[in-house]
Amino acid sequence: MEKLTRYLINLISPWLFKGKVIIILGARQVGKTTVSKALINNVGDGLYVNCERPVVKELLEQMNVENIMSFVGKAKLVVFDEAQKISNIGAVLKLLVDTYPEIQWIATGSSSFDLSNQVNEPLTGRNKKFLMFPLWLGELEEAENRLVLNEKLESILRFGLYPDIYLRPENEKLPLLEELAGDYLYRDVLELQTIKNSSLLRNLLKALALQLGSEVSLRELSVLLGVSIETIQRYLLLLEQSFVIFKLGSFSRNLRSELNKSNKFYFYDLGIRNSLINNFNPMALRTDQGALWENFCIVERMKMHAAKGKTVNMYFWRTYDQKEIDLIEEYDGILHAIEFKWNPKKYVTVPKLFSSNYPNHDFTLIHPQNYWEYLV
Repeated sequence: MEKLTRYLINLISPWLFKGKVIIILGARQVGKTTVSKALINNVGDGLYVNCERPVVKELLEQMNVENIMSFVGKAKLVVFDEAQKISNIGAVLKLLVDTYPEIQWIATGSSSFDLSNQVNEPLTGRNKKFLMFPLWLGELEEAENRLVLNEKLESILRFGLYPDIYLRPENEKLPLLEELAGDYLYRDVLELQTIKNSSLLRNLLKALALQLGSEVSLRELSVLLGVSIETIQRYLLLLEQSFVIFKLGSFSRNLRSELNKSNKFYFYDLGIRNSLINNFNPMALRTDQGALWENFCIVERMKMHAAKGKTVNMYFWRTYDQKEIDLIEEYDGILHAIEFKWNPKKYVTVPKLFSSNYPNHDFTLIHPQNYWEYLV
């Protein structure tokens, strides 16, 4: 396979040397380091700094500009990788960009609860954030043709799209996924003093994995796991902020029959999800085909919109009497209703209740025979 080019490089490049700190957020091993080093190579005079090294952490947290610049040397672009490890990273970056605005400062992080919260206030108006996902179909299409990728679709649904895992043979995927889906993926969460129960974290993730595509009841999770609803809420937020899961809220505007406070949770990567429940069976042997396809398509839509620089509000729609639409996207002044079917056996239409109350909409059915048209 030809070398993959990540779309984030093209999104970030126009923002370089504009007086802003570039923030790249995303889960561990999605490719943030690869993108950072590619940006360094493109500039030709850059420095990569691993903030997980104790000597680097000590240097930056002291906030001594002369010592930092002695370390930086003549680099025009500096990347602080895994910057959430620096306790005062926002203040450090503000000091550096204020003192040396001609240098492009880049920080990457695998946990937004640290990095974003720390940089928002010190760097108000001085930063540009980018979210990095696992591989996107549009990136793969540039390296492999659609015929080859169609043959790999089932493998993608089983093992996901983390770069290192995607590129390996199947016998190597499983142990790597098991390692990644263990504590490593949410190590930043576990390092927080307020989070000490890794088994609860894994049990919560497993419960979400088993409820994929369904509305999640905090009360039921609380009873199942034997902890308070507040604890469930806190753990869910931390898992979102470490880019393991994301949620869709319910769309509700004007109908009493619409759900308006429900959420669904999905995984940024299906390989992680399948590892949590230890199910890598072929699609023909699975009972969760529809949920896998739904999760896959929603994430690929998110990646597609991000690659095109488009801001989209995403929801699901459901009424109390079980009329539903898998995904509602709101952009360009229109509601885009989308259904996902792994095996579309019958003609699918928008529920009349939705059509009559939201006439300014369009409708799309995405299935394995047409997904390229809607996911890239």
